Amino acid sequence: MHIAIVIHDRCQFKKCNYECRTYCPPVRMGTETVVITESGYPKIIEELCEGCGICVHKCPFEAVKIIGLPEELNEDLIHQYGENGFRLYRLPRVHKDRVVGILGPNGIGKSTALKILSGNLVPNLGRYSENVTWDDVISYFAGTEMADYFSKLRDGELKTVMKPQYVDKIPMVFKGRVSELLKKSDLNGNLDEIASLLSIENTLNRDIDKISGGELQSVAIAAALLKDGDVYFFDEPSSYLDIYQRLRVARVIKDLASKKIVFVVEHDLAIMDFIADVVHIMYGSESAYGIVANVRNTRNAINTYLEGYLRDENIRFRDWKIEFVAHPPKRKSELPVLISWDFVEKKYENFHLEVNPGEIRVGEVVGVVGPNATGKTTFVKILAGVVKSDRGGVDNEIKVSYKPQYIKSDYDGTVEELLNFTLKDRMLNNFYRAEVLHPLRIKYLYNKDVNNLSGGEMQRLAIAIALGLEADLYLLDEPSAYLDSNERMVAAKVIRRYMENLGKSAMIVDHDVYFMDIVADSIMVFSGEPGRHGVGNGPFSMREGMNMFLKNVDITFRRDGDTNRPRINKPDSYNDREQKNKGEYYYA
Repeated sequence: MHIAIVIHDRCQFKKCNYECRTYCPPVRMGTETVVITESGYPKIIEELCEGCGICVHKCPFEAVKIIGLPEELNEDLIHQYGENGFRLYRLPRVHKDRVVGILGPNGIGKSTALKILSGNLVPNLGRYSENVTWDDVISYFAGTEMADYFSKLRDGELKTVMKPQYVDKIPMVFKGRVSELLKKSDLNGNLDEIASLLSIENTLNRDIDKISGGELQSVAIAAALLKDGDVYFFDEPSSYLDIYQRLRVARVIKDLASKKIVFVVEHDLAIMDFIADVVHIMYGSESAYGIVANVRNTRNAINTYLEGYLRDENIRFRDWKIEFVAHPPKRKSELPVLISWDFVEKKYENFHLEVNPGEIRVGEVVGVVGPNATGKTTFVKILAGVVKSDRGGVDNEIKVSYKPQYIKSDYDGTVEELLNFTLKDRMLNNFYRAEVLHPLRIKYLYNKDVNNLSGGEMQRLAIAIALGLEADLYLLDEPSAYLDSNERMVAAKVIRRYMENLGKSAMIVDHDVYFMDIVADSIMVFSGEPGRHGVGNGPFSMREGMNMFLKNVDITFRRDGDTNRPRINKPDSYNDREQKNKGEYYYA
């Protein structure tokens, strides 16, 4: 069985000669296998398609995919978005008293699966031109637990609650104070308890459009927890949150799962490992199709995902492994100092930042960790020259490339035009194209308008532009935000290789421990009272810095025996107690 996909986001039919039709062998023999619709987009008649793939290679915009799939999958088709549209095969299963994790790249159907399970989308079972009802769906799943689940969903016996993925859009649909929003969800008078659990008491009396991304995420989670539901869906609950907040949210969700049915989509693999009891891997081809694999225990699922190979199904869904290598520390004494700073101080009306003296050496990648609102971004802005310190500063005059935390662009044009305008000669550099643009898959964005990019696409573009600028020091603030698990690991390796090969230095602010484990040589640690007072120390060696940081968080990490990835120890477990006694919080 093969399926034909036409990706409308990439298709630029006004700029081509319909090569998909012109070079199609059946069309040249008189069979109308590719037809042009009234809208101008090509349509491939799958029943007539020979699956030769010539159209795939001839399309100048890589908008066509012809994909061979096992014949038996045809019986597992759950939903299809029109002819030549995205298809979802299978669904995650319902597990009571367990947190069910869903792990997979963006554009693979995770959100579609959640919409179906939450009752917000009736799956058409591939019959996209028919009016498929819940009765049809229940009949399709007859004899399984899913039939019972969808029957209760149809009859209103199950109430579902969805924590949305894009929390930054909440201020667009609600105006007013946080407390007013949460009171609408608080049917059982639990607002004070939930606010305390999530530490958002000081946020309640603020306007929704005046709070940070991390506060918005916490408010969205609180709103979901306050609703009286039977099934809860949390779509990317860790976005914008620091490690303290992520663990706090994870514990609250795990407690909820003891009473309710809970599904979680998460890209932070350390948090997924901590929060989920079982995991469904989703794989396929972006914007083309997604398949839900059989459920696995969490450790096995994450290790399988990193390997890119489903052994029990004999399917390789990624042609490369995500590997964690405990790289030896660089001998800093052998590296010349790039920049140094003396005591740095910055005061705002309600916030005071103090950063103790430190330095960054040539070829060093410094990771920056710590709670939100303790001055990490402010310090990076001081180094970038965006913010002026009240006292102290950088000794050396150097070229800096800065990627901010929140990315906005007013550029009116395509991605390719922006790159050519911003980077000019760098676009002709083979090393840059091979080591940055290719792994970040920027070519698939070339013909998209910059203003229409998704959060993940904008993040990849921002990283590519930041690395493309000529600089001595690259400052990247939360480069993993909006990226899926694959993209995070790729971005980390791109940044690391780029610095190693060119002998450049970087400072990276991020909350994903896996990301930091791959990218950083040393660690700068921020602490203090969030929103009031922040203190920065370091850089320290990776071991010393992470031990200091994790001791503040009160968690320990160990290395997985098979993949070498960091794993959070269960609180008060044997490994947790032993490592704390040794003072080794970051994998003994």
